[in-house]
Amino acid sequence: MASSTAADFRGARKTNYPPSIAFLIRFFEWFGELGVFCFKLLRSMFLPPYEGGEFAHQLDELGSKSLPLVALAGAATGVVLSLETRDSLVSFGAKSLLPALLVVSIIKESGPIITGLIVSGRVAAGIGAELGAMKVTEQIDAMEASAVDPYKFLVATRVLACVVMLPLLTLAADFFGIIFGWVTNTLTEPISFRLFIENGFKNVMFSDFLPPTFKTAVFGMIIGLVGCFQGMRAHGGTEGVERAATSSVVLSSLFIILADVVLVRLIQVFFP
Repeated sequence: MASSTAADFRGARKTNYPPSIAFLIRFFEWFGELGVFCFKLLRSMFLPPYEGGEFAHQLDELGSKSLPLVALAGAATGVVLSLETRDSLVSFGAKSLLPALLVVSIIKESGPIITGLIVSGRVAAGIGAELGAMKVTEQIDAMEASAVDPYKFLVATRVLACVVMLPLLTLAADFFGIIFGWVTNTLTEPISFRLFIENGFKNVMFSDFLPPTFKTAVFGMIIGLVGCFQGMRAHGGTEGVERAATSSVVLSSLFIILADVVLVRLIQVFFP
């Protein structure tokens, strides 16, 4: 009763403002609720008991089952980059730079951002829909009544699984992108795989490879947090579940793009 009254009060309060002001109020309320959500998550994450079995299940559910889609996206990226850049390099007489350009572009940017967006589309929607369904059917309330911490069992395991699996999936996307980039190039002008790899990685250092790969751990944190947060605050039956799934994909994709802009700049500063 109290919660419904508070919700009515918020709704009545917002109607007294112009639409732009009401939007800003809802915007800051959303971030405030997200901050409280993150605090509860951190408080429960480091306290025993630890849900190792559920964590392993989520590694498989969110990570391993995303591998075929990520591999396909990486392969398509390698093919497109090889086809698009080859004509440009030939016109400038720099055809020999194709392996290096392909490898660097996939490792530094294309692989990480494509992986983040692809996993966001699959995983964030799944998390939002799953937790949203549990919320509207009061399964989460039943867990709390049974002395099971939903933040530990449902949220922490999914967020940690996303953080761990995103860099690994990025490696898979990079691998398939480079392999299929070589295949595409070989179909046009045969070149041995060894020579292609030697030319591609000749000037690539660990400082070029590690930061872009591990920045996807931030993408994983965004996907897990947004998906769980939107699912845990779902309401309104099946329509609420649909809204939670849709908003999870949209918001996580948007935040991944914004985070990528910031992280690219930070990487340039600390790893020139």
